[in-house]
Amino acid sequence: MTAPPSSAPPPLPAAASPGLGDGAVGTGDLVFFVVAAAAPLTVMAGVAPLAIGMAGRAAPLGYLLSGLLLTVFAAGFTAMSRFVRNAGAFYAYIGRGLGRPMGAGAAYVALFSYNAIEVGLLAAFGWFTESGFEDLTGAHVPWWLWASAGLVAIGALGYLKVTLSAKVLAVALVLEVLVLLVFEAGVLAHGGGPQGLDPEALSPGHLGESGVGGMFVLAVGAFIGFEATAIYAEEARRPERTVPRATCTAVAFLALFYTFTVWMIINAYGGDRAQEVASGKSGADMVFAATERFTGAWAADSMHVLIITSAFAATLAFHNGAARYFYALGREGLLPARLGTVSARTRAPAPAVAVQSAIASAVIAVTVLSGADPYSVTFLWSNGSGILGVMLMQALAALAVHGFFRRDRRAMPGWRVVAAPLLACGGLVVMSALVCAHLDLLTGASAGVNAALILPLPVLFGAGAALALRIRRRDPAAYERLTTVDAERA
Repeated sequence: MTAPPSSAPPPLPAAASPGLGDGAVGTGDLVFFVVAAAAPLTVMAGVAPLAIGMAGRAAPLGYLLSGLLLTVFAAGFTAMSRFVRNAGAFYAYIGRGLGRPMGAGAAYVALFSYNAIEVGLLAAFGWFTESGFEDLTGAHVPWWLWASAGLVAIGALGYLKVTLSAKVLAVALVLEVLVLLVFEAGVLAHGGGPQGLDPEALSPGHLGESGVGGMFVLAVGAFIGFEATAIYAEEARRPERTVPRATCTAVAFLALFYTFTVWMIINAYGGDRAQEVASGKSGADMVFAATERFTGAWAADSMHVLIITSAFAATLAFHNGAARYFYALGREGLLPARLGTVSARTRAPAPAVAVQSAIASAVIAVTVLSGADPYSVTFLWSNGSGILGVMLMQALAALAVHGFFRRDRRAMPGWRVVAAPLLACGGLVVMSALVCAHLDLLTGASAGVNAALILPLPVLFGAGAALALRIRRRDPAAYERLTTVDAERA
């Protein structure tokens, strides 16, 4: 695939509609969007025990190495953010670096992936809330009612100014991180667990043990969503500085926080026993049980409540990201043009928010009518597809960074626009292959179901690329505008 031509695209018509709210989002807002999307409490209390059950003492380093790989990816990704501003981040980056057909194919995959993750998280929110509310009050309210109420709130926040969503995410994120810090402080105050603090759990020698390959599926998935900083580049203040700062801050925080928290979980039970507990019947509750033992029932009860807000915050973050992909693709002719408009009052992509909400409502309805389990089917299956799709887009985006700077580095250092992107691409390809090989660890489904969950990714990629080629034949001027709308060209 040849690189896109360097000549400037034709100008947009003068009647082009107003865009997203320029300068509304700062570095702190972006960090809250990204870290809230990663849902640290849900990841640590709900998923980390599974990673410990697979890899034992190797789990902390698994999260650290995954964070390091994505830090390398972020080095090149943020270098390109200085020159490309577009709400369809993967679409624009890949299109500018590898050609418009590749970008259009990536756009459809990214849109599918963000939608899949968002609707899965919404189902998980309903499931967590049903259980938590019943435990606290004894009253049973079906999960789908909670999910529907949550969707109404999320849709309203998506329609209002983006800064309001950032404030909601900030509160939810601070609380969920705080309760995990309380747990960690409790473990440290007791000098660790039954065996004291176990530095051996941080030894690289454990990475050769069985189960480590499967563990990386969960570890890499724990960071999904950090790339969303680039989605808000059109709305950010000084994006050439805001996006790199927010991305690096988010990845560094998540890598260190995940690593330390998983190490504390292992210490709470002892290095020799943690894997056994995580693999047993009580593995799913091991973080809550350890919190109660080391810090008291109040902290464990708070954690049960805050995992609900964690799921809500993550759903809101992915809902906003998916809506902006709808907006970007509608604006550039890859989806109906109506999606590429914004509310005159709030500057939010209102039609895209409405479509995104309708899709989520339909998935909830199908789950209810089919009798499927909202957690083990809707959440885990959809996130299996979504996480893999995002990882594949990250690998392509890394390669696109190299393609974008190949002929002109624009005064950027070689390590950042050559070495880092190629290294990240290779690592992400390996990690994506591991996810495909071990997708059952995420979904708990059969080989046939897992194949069906993977199939939409290449199909949608091919459909997007074919559409771009069709536009090139029928409307060359529109084709030249693809990936360049509201982009800053060096």
